Amino acid sequence: MTEHFPSPAVQGATTAAGQDGHPPPPRLAYDRHTWKEIAHLLANLPVALLGFTYVVTVLSTGFGLTLTVVGLPLLAAGLLGARLLGRMERARARALLGVRVDEPSRLPSRGAGGFLPRLWMSLKDPVGWRAVLYESIRLPWGVLTFTVTLTSLFVLWPVLPFIARGLANADRAMVRGLLSPSDELERRIAELESDRGVVVDTAAADLRRIERDLHDGAQARLVALAMGLGLAKEKVLEDPDAAAAMVEEAHGEVKLALQELRDLARGIHPAVLTDRGLDAALSSVSSRCTVPVKVTVDLAERPAQAIEGIAYFTVSELLQNVSKHSGARSASVDVWRTEDRLLIQVWDDGRGGARLDGGTGMRGLADRLDAVDGLFVLDSPEGGPTSVTAELPWRDRTDDAVGRSPAR
Repeated sequence: MTEHFPSPAVQGATTAAGQDGHPPPPRLAYDRHTWKEIAHLLANLPVALLGFTYVVTVLSTGFGLTLTVVGLPLLAAGLLGARLLGRMERARARALLGVRVDEPSRLPSRGAGGFLPRLWMSLKDPVGWRAVLYESIRLPWGVLTFTVTLTSLFVLWPVLPFIARGLANADRAMVRGLLSPSDELERRIAELESDRGVVVDTAAADLRRIERDLHDGAQARLVALAMGLGLAKEKVLEDPDAAAAMVEEAHGEVKLALQELRDLARGIHPAVLTDRGLDAALSSVSSRCTVPVKVTVDLAERPAQAIEGIAYFTVSELLQNVSKHSGARSASVDVWRTEDRLLIQVWDDGRGGARLDGGTGMRGLADRLDAVDGLFVLDSPEGGPTSVTAELPWRDRTDDAVGRSPAR
């Protein structure tokens, strides 16, 4: 008995059931796809028992302990476990039902502003909660499919392929409806919440750095300068030569203080970048590198001020790494535009071995670019060379908020 007898060409073109999101094509009644569907339906009960037991245990324990310090973290961990159950169910459906469902995006593991924001993000994870819902409704469905399929094997053998097809299609619909990735808006909201934490943390760190540099550098030097000028004033009449020497020393201190203030201002936003753009600014910063650097900037127009600032400081920090850590003999900086993206590549022929977690600030650069929807790719094998490619969104200088506020 068959459901339909397709031509040999059709049979040869038949693929795994339901890969394109539609019911499987007509086929022989008891082909390998039918047996896979039967195996899936019979496995529903033990798998559903496992998932339902896990969900009930985790939810009851987590909610029961919410008044204690371990309740919410336990619930968050339970939702992560539900994500894993969802992954296993997607793999089972892919192997036995031919359902191709993309894996959801992972929860951000960094840049979410600390333990509490990451905990809150885990607790409101829509992927985890949909997996919980999926496992909650599967037990009665698993009992039904197991019973019907097992009974049909011995009683309703002639129509079992039709029964298996219908039940399997319902399973496919559940997988697509509850175990598919979050829609783009949900994922984007989670990314923006994570990026906001990165921006706030970066801004706070920069403010602390500026305060520390002012306190330890220019401010301390100006205090010493004031004291020196006060002593010189007292000695003007009684020892003019000593007073002149002290004034000369104070003059040198003034020059050093001015230089420190210029360096600090350059660290906030260099005037050459504002006045002349990336080409001149990157040529200036490369001249301070201890390694010869070739700079090539191919831009017909200037991006938004914030994007320029991020590009400048990215190159600046990468060239500092080249000077301090690479042992390179030469380096290059290339900047160009491709459609609506600004691309930067910094290369050196040093010893290589740079890593995002290597303590050279690479992770901070990656976080900073990620916060503005950029990309950061590091390629640094042992022995070199090292190549860093950064990609930023291109925004015109006429853009509103982004184009008017320099960012670091």
